[in-house]
Amino acid sequence: MNLEKLMQQLEAKHPGEQEYLQAVREVLMTIEEVYNEHPEFEKAKIAERLVEPDRIFTFKVPWVDDRGEVQLNIGYRVQFNNAIGPYKGGLRFHPSVNLSILKFLGFEQIFKNALTTLPMGGGKGGSDFNPRGKSDAEVMRFCQSFMLELWRHIGADTDVPAGDIGVGGREIGYLYGMYRKLAQMNTGVLTGKNLEFGGSLIRPEATGFGALYFVKQMLETAGHDIKGKTVAVSGFGNVAWGAIIKATEMGAKVVTISGPDGYIYDENGISGKKIDYLLELRATCNDVVAPYAEEFGAQFVPNRKPWEVKVDIALPCATQNELNGEDARNIINNGTLCVAEVSNMGCTPEAIDLFIEHKIMYGPGKAVNAGGVATSGLEMTQNAMHLSWGASEVDNRLQQIMSDIHEQCVKYGKQPDGYINYMKGANVAGFLKVAKAMLAQGIV
Repeated sequence: MNLEKLMQQLEAKHPGEQEYLQAVREVLMTIEEVYNEHPEFEKAKIAERLVEPDRIFTFKVPWVDDRGEVQLNIGYRVQFNNAIGPYKGGLRFHPSVNLSILKFLGFEQIFKNALTTLPMGGGKGGSDFNPRGKSDAEVMRFCQSFMLELWRHIGADTDVPAGDIGVGGREIGYLYGMYRKLAQMNTGVLTGKNLEFGGSLIRPEATGFGALYFVKQMLETAGHDIKGKTVAVSGFGNVAWGAIIKATEMGAKVVTISGPDGYIYDENGISGKKIDYLLELRATCNDVVAPYAEEFGAQFVPNRKPWEVKVDIALPCATQNELNGEDARNIINNGTLCVAEVSNMGCTPEAIDLFIEHKIMYGPGKAVNAGGVATSGLEMTQNAMHLSWGASEVDNRLQQIMSDIHEQCVKYGKQPDGYINYMKGANVAGFLKVAKAMLAQGIV
C-alpha cells in the first residue's frame, strides 16, 4: 500500500471532507506495516475497497412545525462495510451533521464494531435537524418523516441504527414506532429502545461504563490503581454521565464537566446528587453548564476547556477533535497519566502525536468507547432471542468485551520498549478481522 498515493486519490475524489480524510489517514498509517506483510491484501485491493462506503443514501425530510409551517432537513445513511455483520451505527441529529462527519463516524465504526468480537459491520446516519428547543410533537413529526424514507434500507439483519448526539430514547421511540407501522413487524431493527419494547438494561450508561472498564485496565497494566485518581471530563450528556458514575464507583474523583459556554471545576468531586443533576441540566436543552456552579457553589470558567486543570486522567466525552495540540501540551505539562477518548476521535492528530511522543497512555475512541455499541449488540442478541437479561448479566458481558478489546490492543500495540500504542493496537486488530473476512468472501 502506498499511503500517500491512496490519500491523494481520496482527497481528489472527496475534497473538503476533512473529518473523513483525517479518520482514514489515522487508520491507514497505523496498519501500513502489517498490511504490507500480506501481499494478498494488496492484490485484492483491500485498503481501496475498505475506505469507500458500500453505499450512501441522502434524502429530504419535510416536516411541519407547531406553527403549521413546513420545514425541510436533509437525512443521511452511510452503509460502510458489512463483511462481518449487518451495518451498525448511530443516528446523529445536529446542525453540524454533514457527509464528511458521517463518513468519518461510519469508517471508525467498522473497526470499533470488529473489536467488540460481535458480528456487526460499520455504518452511520443522521440529519442536520436540531431537536433542541423543539416540542415533543415536532420531534415526533420529524422522526416519522425521516423514517418514512429510511425504513426500506434497514432491517434486523441488514442495517441496525441506534442513537447518537441528539438521538436519545424519545427519538428512538418515535423512529421505531414509525418503522413498526411501515414494515408491519416487530424486530430488533433499532437499538437504544425503551425497556418496554425491547431495550437493554444499562444501555444509556454503557459507553461511559465501558470506557472506565478500559481505562482501569490501562492503568493496571502500567502499574497504577484508579482509586484516588482525579479525573477531568468534558461534556455533560449521557456519555459523560455514565463515565462519571463509574469513575466515582471505582474510587476516582471527577472534578470537571463542560459545555459550549465553558467548564465547571468542582474540587470536591462530582458525585451523588450532583451526578443526578447532570440529567436535569441536559433535560433543559439549553446546552450550558453554568447553572451547575450556581446550584453547587463550584467554579465556572467561561469559554475555556477543562484540559488546563491538573488531573491524573483526562476523558474527552463531548465531540470530535475537542482536544487539540495546545490542550495536549497542557495535559503533558500537568503530568497527566492517561488520556482516553470517550467521544469519537476526540483528539486531533497533533494531540495524538504528542501523547505518543511523550509516552502518555492514550486510548483511542474506537477501543475506549466501544462499550456503547457492544451493549447495542447485546440488545440485538436479546431481541433475536425474544428475552431480556438482567442488569448484572449485561454488565458482566460488557466487562468481558472491554477486557477482550484491551487484550487485542496490547497484543498488536505493545512496542519493544514496553510502551503500548493503543491506537495502533486497536486499528490493527480491527482491520485484520475485517480484511480477512473481506478476503474470504471474494471481490464483492
